[in-house]
Amino acid sequence: MNEKLKIKISIGGRVYPLSINSATEEEGMRKAANKINALINKFEKNYAVSDKQDVLAMCALQFASQAEIHDINNDENIKKATQKLNVINTKIDAHLE
Repeated sequence: MNEKLKIKISIGGRVYPLSINSATEEEGMRKAANKINALINKFEKNYAVSDKQDVLAMCALQFASQAEIHDINNDENIKKATQKLNVINTKIDAHLE
């Protein structure tokens, strides 16, 4: 049986009720909320932002750009690994001939 856990997460001073699958997922959600709240505090402290919506948009942009950079780096690593494997394959093929 796959029962959902009900938790409450606070982001930017608002509480959001969530249904999650496991304690591991709960830990991840709470860590994510803590990171968002820390970034909200940083933006509010360092920039003259009067609207919480603007701060949340800045947070979303920050996290989305980090995810994009991570995806780009993964693609680059896959390309490099593929090139190395192709070189190894060529050497093995040459040795087997």
